[in-house]
Amino acid sequence: MDKSLTHADWSLIQSFLAVAETGSLSAAARQLDRSQPTLGRQIHALEDELGVSLFDRHARGLKLSEVGTQLLPMAQQMHSAMNSFSLAAAGQSQQLEGSVRITASVFASHHLLPPILSQIRALEPAIQLELVATDATENLLYREADIAVRMYRPAQMDIISRYLGDVNLCFCAAQVYLDRAGRPRRPEDLFDHDLVGFDANEHIINRMQKRGWPASKDSFATRCDLQSAYWQLIRAGCGIGFSQIQVAEADPDVEVLDLDVEIEPLPVWLAAPQAMRQTPRIRRVWDLLAEGLKAAL
Repeated sequence: MDKSLTHADWSLIQSFLAVAETGSLSAAARQLDRSQPTLGRQIHALEDELGVSLFDRHARGLKLSEVGTQLLPMAQQMHSAMNSFSLAAAGQSQQLEGSVRITASVFASHHLLPPILSQIRALEPAIQLELVATDATENLLYREADIAVRMYRPAQMDIISRYLGDVNLCFCAAQVYLDRAGRPRRPEDLFDHDLVGFDANEHIINRMQKRGWPASKDSFATRCDLQSAYWQLIRAGCGIGFSQIQVAEADPDVEVLDLDVEIEPLPVWLAAPQAMRQTPRIRRVWDLLAEGLKAAL
């Protein structure tokens, strides 16, 4: 034999390997999704190129010749190497290129995520980021988003989640309001002030009532369910409300109130469909999001 197997066309070697492992042209054709005549021509072409007979023909199919038996392990090694090559190439392509869609609440999208996403873009410039800022719950299983930042533990089936830590909350108000109305010193002083609360959402009322405080919808002079607008109402001086403590402390026009009251924090979770979590670009953004969020909490 004056020609090496490594000089042969890879598609011809695939044909040889399929016929050798299945024992017939028809079975190999089904495996490779090719026609039987095409496969037969490819086997003949490889034999002509190598100058050897790879199979002995008999009534029940094809049997490897002595030379074919010697070449089979090399073809199998080449097949394994090509598979590894293809997987590595696909992994690199997915990691370096493509988009990742992230969903988070409007408030988190405004105040928590922008610097983290900026850092991800700097580290992975080939990954495009799509931020879905919504207070509705996007369905990850319908691919409405690839990764979700949640302030509660996801309960959907086939969703993988990771707890990152807690967002601490505080009472706060604009300095202009406190200068005008005075500063409460005790929890019971809150009801002598204008309060900013939610409208249809009863979360704040329920939490206050659990403490035994006489809270109702009428306790809040200004109400809004959209948290980003809610925060702007506090900043504008509408009254005392709640906020994430990092956001309140970072605003020079807002003052955090120390009323010696423990407010239950918000847990922060990452969530993604189990089937997509191992996609390289999604896994990379997941890891960077987790790192950035944990540092910010």
